[in-house]
Amino acid sequence: MQIHHADVFDDSYLNPDYNVAPQTIQPVVLLDRDTGRRRVAGMRWGLIPYWSRDTRAAFSNINARAETVATNSSFREAMKRRRCLVPADLFYEWQKTGAKTKQPFAVGMKDGSIFAFAGLWETWRDEKTGMLLETYTIITTDPNELIKPEAGPSLHDRMPVILDSRDYDRWLEPGDPDRLPVDLLRPYDAEKMRAWKVGARVGNVKNNDPDLCAEVNPENETLRLFPDM
Repeated sequence: MQIHHADVFDDSYLNPDYNVAPQTIQPVVLLDRDTGRRRVAGMRWGLIPYWSRDTRAAFSNINARAETVATNSSFREAMKRRRCLVPADLFYEWQKTGAKTKQPFAVGMKDGSIFAFAGLWETWRDEKTGMLLETYTIITTDPNELIKPEAGPSLHDRMPVILDSRDYDRWLEPGDPDRLPVDLLRPYDAEKMRAWKVGARVGNVKNNDPDLCAEVNPENETLRLFPDM
C-alpha cells in the first residue's frame, strides 16, 4: 500500500507527497503529553518496537493487523498508550489484470475530503549512539465492498483502517488499557468512498507529482507488474 496526503501543514519538513514510501518521514497526529492537545509530528513509516535491538523490524512493520494488534509483541504496548492518526486524502492499490500485469488505482472519499488512518507510534533508542527515532505503523483490517467486491476482481484482501472523525478523540485518548478501542478497527463505509484508475508511473516511488493522482483511460496506458507495497 502507498498513500498520499494533502499539503495541509506549514512545517518546513512537511512538503506535498503524492507517492509516500515506507521508511520516509511523514506527518502523524497525536496527543501532546504535556498539553493534552493534538499536535503534528514527523515520524518514519515502519514501526520499530522500543525493545528492538536494531531497526530491521521497521521493514516488516509498516502495517499492523487489526486482529492481532492488541496481542502482537511489536504493537501491544503502543496500542495501549501510543495511538495516532495518519492523515491522507487517498491511497493506492493494484488490481491484478493478468499473469504479469496490474492496474494501479487511487482510493479516496467521494467528496475528496481528507481522512485519517488508525496508527500506532513508538520511540526507539539506539543503544550505541543514544539517538531517538520516532516511527509509526498503519493498522489494516478486512476489505470493504469497494476494495473487494462480491462480484468482479478485487483491489486487495486488506484495507487500512479509516476512522470516522467522531472517533478521533476516543482513538487518541490513552483511556483504560484494559478496554482498548478495538471496535473501531473495522472496514470503512464503502458508500462514502470511490476508486479510480491512475497511471503506471505511481509504481515508482521516485515519481512524486500531482499527476500521479489523475484518473487515466486504461486503453491509453501501458501496464506492467509492480511490487505491492
